[in-house]
Amino acid sequence: MRPIRLGMVGGGQGAFIGEVHRLVSRLDGQFELAAGALSSSPERSRESATALGLDPLRSYDDYHKMAIREARLKNGIEAVAIVTPNHMHAAPAIEFLKRGIHVICDKPLTATMADARKLAKVAAASNALFVLTHNYTGYPLVRQAQAMIARGDLGQIRLVQVEYVQDWLTERLEAAGSKQAEWRTDPARSGLGGALGDIGTHAYNLAAFVTGQEPTAIAADLASFVPGRTLDDNAHVLLRYAGGAKGMLWASQVAPGNENGLRLRVYGSKAGIEWTQEDPNHLWYTPLGQPRQLLTRRGPGASAEANRVTRVPPGHPEGYLEAFANIYLEAARAIRARQANEAWSADVQFPTIQDGLSGMRFVEACVQSSRRNASWVTL
Repeated sequence: MRPIRLGMVGGGQGAFIGEVHRLVSRLDGQFELAAGALSSSPERSRESATALGLDPLRSYDDYHKMAIREARLKNGIEAVAIVTPNHMHAAPAIEFLKRGIHVICDKPLTATMADARKLAKVAAASNALFVLTHNYTGYPLVRQAQAMIARGDLGQIRLVQVEYVQDWLTERLEAAGSKQAEWRTDPARSGLGGALGDIGTHAYNLAAFVTGQEPTAIAADLASFVPGRTLDDNAHVLLRYAGGAKGMLWASQVAPGNENGLRLRVYGSKAGIEWTQEDPNHLWYTPLGQPRQLLTRRGPGASAEANRVTRVPPGHPEGYLEAFANIYLEAARAIRARQANEAWSADVQFPTIQDGLSGMRFVEACVQSSRRNASWVTL
């Protein structure tokens, strides 16, 4: 099939997540980068476009001009990746959705709840798709864990433990010239949450995706341990679920010795499971009263849900880029089905605008709870 023509807003030279999106979008040959407004600086935008080999006529100084012209071109972009800081998600997404161009947006959804609601309203009225890149849901064994819980292998869910722990902001890098640290610790660009919005929303989304449940109430204790830092760099959150399950979420970027420690444990009345992102090809499954079982990607016992999003034989590690690429692959399947006026397969899964709204409500509730001495807040 012809690759889907993809544009990009943000992600110019030196942007980590922009390069990740470009890599994973072309991993399966489903997308081809055709246009971009790659920086808020016109000069840097043009330099970045030249480095990527883009047609100079399709390198834009701003996303608004790009949306207008690309929507009119016979061979204009069909989808756009938005890889800007949080406060610049809503406005570009709205511009492209209004013109029928599919949007693939980095998380969290926006910087403010007001922007999130505005964006959701436009997305609901548009014929274009909105995809949110909570990329950890793309791991094969995350899909396996989801399928096992859905079919009742764990019994009634009782306990949900999820954490996402890093150490890279243990010192005040935002004052030392780190651009990645600067915007993530700036309320004007990041929003209400620091570590909570940056990685806590990933943990929250992962737990919800795997269990099929979202908490009905939370109690949060947020902290900014590094002197002079405005937003939280550590969050402890208690979770209550409608079915009686209890949970805990820990998100931290000031825990020395932790690189990218995303970990999920779920326990039910019959069994428990455990998965960690730094060892993503293994899933531990422990039925009550039996020895622990190690399930491997595409190994014995691997589910159909896991196998459909894996690429190589067992024993060959698949990791972050492949999982991220699965979100783009699922998006491509949905886009092609939409273009053909067909329904896509029920197997196709990608995070949507509703997942984004849920993450925003979670951040907002956590901030409210922490300001009230960690009192319970209903979601």
